[in-house]
Amino acid sequence: MNTNWDLGEERVKIEKASEYLSERFQERFQNEKFEPRALIICGSGLSGIPDKLNKDKLEPLVIPYELIPGFKRSTVPGHSGNLVFGIMNDYPVVLMSGRLHGYEGNTIQETVFPIRVLHHFSKGGIKTLIVTNAAGGINSEFKPGDIMCIYDHINFPGLAGLHPLKGPNFDDIGPRFLALSDAYSHDLRKLLFQTHNELKMDRPLHEGTYFFASGPTFETRAESRMIRILGGDSVGMSTVPEVIVARHCGWDVLALSLITNVAVIDHPPSGKIDTPVPMDYGKASHAEVLENGRIASKDVETLISTFVGKLHYRE
Repeated sequence: MNTNWDLGEERVKIEKASEYLSERFQERFQNEKFEPRALIICGSGLSGIPDKLNKDKLEPLVIPYELIPGFKRSTVPGHSGNLVFGIMNDYPVVLMSGRLHGYEGNTIQETVFPIRVLHHFSKGGIKTLIVTNAAGGINSEFKPGDIMCIYDHINFPGLAGLHPLKGPNFDDIGPRFLALSDAYSHDLRKLLFQTHNELKMDRPLHEGTYFFASGPTFETRAESRMIRILGGDSVGMSTVPEVIVARHCGWDVLALSLITNVAVIDHPPSGKIDTPVPMDYGKASHAEVLENGRIASKDVETLISTFVGKLHYRE
């Protein structure tokens, strides 16, 4: 990764992308008052969230990432790679239908570039990030299909030097040394649990700590045990860089993990045993992630869209 990136060049890229969005925005909404106030990032298996937009109130504007200057294209199955502007439950939002990951070959600055652009484009109008992901369950109480509201994280790559704020700081946007002890808004989490109760949803909603690993490999058994010892309740390959940059921009954050598989914690079978438990028992796969995401997605989409409709009352 190139850590010697130039802040001036980065600003130019952000401004060019923002100008392109403004042009498309003006073409589409020139006769309509529409100012997005929240960004929703749709994780693996949750590509149906854009279907919750109120198309009868405003026809969504869909812009593929590859058309936006400086944006990288999403290459992961289950991530379409579009910015979608529209109304969700009477609230103006922009969706990232698909996200960018470091394991695709992007620098960590490139993975958070869309947030920088949308902050500049909205002139501070976007104040809330709602971010979703598919994650492996580390907590023994979690089952595939459960939802975890993130209240803290462990940025393992960041502790080793792979950090989205590494390098020159945008001093006019956020501080050089950003505190993250309040990264996940208590008010938003409280509102989410109220919404979950009102919907009388059977699907469990937990709270916990998300462990960020760079991927693309799923964790070994030993790594999963380490994550549990360190305090992780779920593990995934995204979200934390986006949360950090959103907080650097002054946004409030709500983050959800859809538990799509359960990590294998047990030690591997000994070579001294003649009839061991098969090594592939419980082994994770991306197909499993997408399938469990598909099964649970309707509940997650309903929870998010109902929650978004309540954001009016916070303003």
